Amino acid sequence: MDKQRLTLAALTLLPLLAACGTEKAGGDAVGAGPTVTGVRWAVTDVTVDGRTSKAPATAHLRIGADGRAEGNLGCNGFSSDAALDGDRVAFRQLGATEMACDDLHFEETLAKTLTDGSLTARVNGDDLTLTTADGDRVRLTEQKPATLSGTKWQITDPASDGRAHLVFDTAKGTLSGSLGCNRVNAEATVRDGRITLGSLATTRMMCEASLMNTERSLERVLDGTVDYRIDDRTLTLTSQNGETLTAVAAG
Repeated sequence: MDKQRLTLAALTLLPLLAACGTEKAGGDAVGAGPTVTGVRWAVTDVTVDGRTSKAPATAHLRIGADGRAEGNLGCNGFSSDAALDGDRVAFRQLGATEMACDDLHFEETLAKTLTDGSLTARVNGDDLTLTTADGDRVRLTEQKPATLSGTKWQITDPASDGRAHLVFDTAKGTLSGSLGCNRVNAEATVRDGRITLGSLATTRMMCEASLMNTERSLERVLDGTVDYRIDDRTLTLTSQNGETLTAVAAG
């Protein structure tokens, strides 16, 4: 784990290059205007030497009109200055968190690709592609802000291995989903930034210890009334005793 921290820490010292430029007729080229800046771009995948790696749901990039960029490499968040020039971009002074994640391989691949010289950017509809001089590329897709109801909220706890998720239906007043091993259902009343949950009904499967421990911690958060906050595509639930649950909009 210490080796992984050191590897990511070294990557944060590299300048990050990202892309934006001037939009051209036909909509093929990237623009430094509204088409690219102010948009949350979800990383779809990264291709290096012909090998494609699918991105985690948390990986994303946003470039502000003020030349400030921020996002997530897959587990760790990052921020950077972004210099936009034509159809090329440069992120400078990249700083990233140093969380001890289970798998940093994708983060390292993404960071190395973004720092591989000046990137060319192309926008095609809702898709953005950043390409290095050697032909390696990062593909991204525009993401709209998520709503509480009808969104599949993937719980970010790494122990759940991406299987834990929640779906709220405010019209029906219900919560459904998975706690990582067992399915869960409950009544859910949403009002004034709070969700009042009825008794949780779950299946009774037994899974490995890590998943069962995660389920118990999620059940504690979902016991009773929780405050909720949505920041773009991230949902945070806070129980009355201060325990929190974080989830991201999947898809």
